[in-house]
Amino acid sequence: MTRSLRKRRDSMKQKVLVTREIPEAGVDELQKHLDVYVNPEDTPMTKDDIIHAITDTQGLVCMLADRIDKEILDAAKNLKVIANYAVGYDNIDIETAAHKNIYVTNTPGVLTEATADLTWALILSISRRIIEADHYLRTGRFRGWEPMLLLGTDVHGKTLGIIGLGRIGQAVALRARGFDMKVLYYEPRRLPEKIEQSCHAKYCSLSELLKTSDFVSIHVPLDKSTFHLIGTPELDSMKKTAYLINVSRGAVIDEMALVKGLKNRVIAGCGLDVYEREPNVEQELLAMKNTVLLPHVGSASHATRDRMALIAAQNIIAVLIRKEEPPNWVHKDIQI
Repeated sequence: MTRSLRKRRDSMKQKVLVTREIPEAGVDELQKHLDVYVNPEDTPMTKDDIIHAITDTQGLVCMLADRIDKEILDAAKNLKVIANYAVGYDNIDIETAAHKNIYVTNTPGVLTEATADLTWALILSISRRIIEADHYLRTGRFRGWEPMLLLGTDVHGKTLGIIGLGRIGQAVALRARGFDMKVLYYEPRRLPEKIEQSCHAKYCSLSELLKTSDFVSIHVPLDKSTFHLIGTPELDSMKKTAYLINVSRGAVIDEMALVKGLKNRVIAGCGLDVYEREPNVEQELLAMKNTVLLPHVGSASHATRDRMALIAAQNIIAVLIRKEEPPNWVHKDIQI
């Protein structure tokens, strides 16, 4: 059974489907120019829901959880532009979209600082056992200061290894200066010296980074080259005292290998905001004390989500109203 959509305005013939409620800033901007149909439910639309709603739609604002595959794109006979409400866009069949002359856009840059902040929240939470300590106090076990209570790991002066020194990785590296950390980074190709100097980061191989870092933080997009980038061999090469942090995409880590590594104390722990089979999480991870697990909230600040909504709206308006290339077109290298 397909759900009914809330029609936000009846202003023009061109229509935009928004698959999930987003901040009003973006919806209001779209309403100035277009008919806007918003999913009123606090759950993702099913594939059938999207196919049913998209047949006469020119614009689509979709979420990372929406799998916009060939079947959906084939049903979207009038679709001209997709605005993904995220930086990553591995949820969209980019090649099919390009073949059908459909622009695909994202929301880059705007969530850099919020996601970098959350990365550090994970680093500090897992190393200083913040979640455990909070639970310890709330359950009435706190009897006063104790010399051996909930001992954690220092962050100051340690080595931070960053896999992927893009916008977010650089922001994470800059924050490490306040902790007087040595920063290593890995990219398939070494970055310009100017970037390295600004981040106080030293380039090295992935194997060296994993072997020498006390904290390994992942900031890469998900593609064929990064799928299961971290698996059993990589975990085995890390320090037993090291922590793994991931705020990028879940499938960059082989989650079953991570479970095994944590159970066998191959590494000290992990902080995750993303998972290989979201929203499903390996049950064994949930039971482990040496994990901090968040529900994909890297960009979840009011200001950031407002800006993301506005960027998504602006990408839609650029194509449908101004008849221009969208400012955040992600597949320019594919002929459209």
